[in-house]
Amino acid sequence: MELYKIIPHDTKIDFVSKRKIVFLISAIVMLISILAFCFHKLNFGVDFQGGFVLEVRTQQTANIGDLREKLNKLEIGEVSLQEFGSDRDVLIRMPSSGDENLQGQNAALDKVKTALGNGVEYRKIEKIGPKVGKELVHNALLAVSISLLAILLYVWIRFEWQFAICGVIALAHDCLVLMGLYSLIHYFEFNVNAIVALLMTACYSIHDTVVVFDRIRENMMAYRNLTIVDLLNKSINETLSRTLLTSITTVLSLLALCFFGGKVIFDFCFPILFGLMFGTFSSICLAAPLLLFTGIRIDGKDLEVGLAK
Repeated sequence: MELYKIIPHDTKIDFVSKRKIVFLISAIVMLISILAFCFHKLNFGVDFQGGFVLEVRTQQTANIGDLREKLNKLEIGEVSLQEFGSDRDVLIRMPSSGDENLQGQNAALDKVKTALGNGVEYRKIEKIGPKVGKELVHNALLAVSISLLAILLYVWIRFEWQFAICGVIALAHDCLVLMGLYSLIHYFEFNVNAIVALLMTACYSIHDTVVVFDRIRENMMAYRNLTIVDLLNKSINETLSRTLLTSITTVLSLLALCFFGGKVIFDFCFPILFGLMFGTFSSICLAAPLLLFTGIRIDGKDLEVGLAK
């Protein structure tokens, strides 16, 4: 097992003493994300802003790359394509043209049909209106909020309320930063895949955080004479090798998908990669130091805070 420990077991990095710098950096990043979300908005995809969904069947095996190149040359917005069912069936999502006039909407649809040619069977054409898009946005954000609440209750039941509060703050930090990425860089559409990225970031972040919290609870029982600062540092250092190994292996997998998976896979995987890195950062440097401000107890007695260190 020693071969797999990239961090020595007796490492004594003083993470907690750097908490003020970490909190400042996190506050600045969160502020930038909030301002971007308020003023730069999100680049909503077809699922949220409205548009057309076409289900087509080609005469031969569909060349997704060739079809995507043809449709993106039409300058009608970002068009997404995916195979479903057989290799001849393609699902096409095209955004609203921004023209509320029905004639303008139909003109954009006609461009797509012309680009696809005559050898295509249109099995279904649906229009997603802006009202449906707003409902989807509301439901998506509600789903993320309920997930955060469920995680809060889980950590509360497994540990104590202090751990639950700190875990959810770190979790909200990671999700908010990821939302900032979607707001600042409009290359990435905010669509159903973005909701998946948010939920995956939340799951990964809380998974790492719970590992650190578990070690803190174990050390609370084993080292009753330590100050809270020393106990937190010891717990973070003891789980550091495991946290970094998990993160590195996941990052390598996501990097391979980003570089070799094509544009569609890149658009899906890069936000997850971004959220994963911030999730690792928050589980090591943010979640545990926050316990200093909530207070944790052993057998009904407060731990010595030791903030002078």
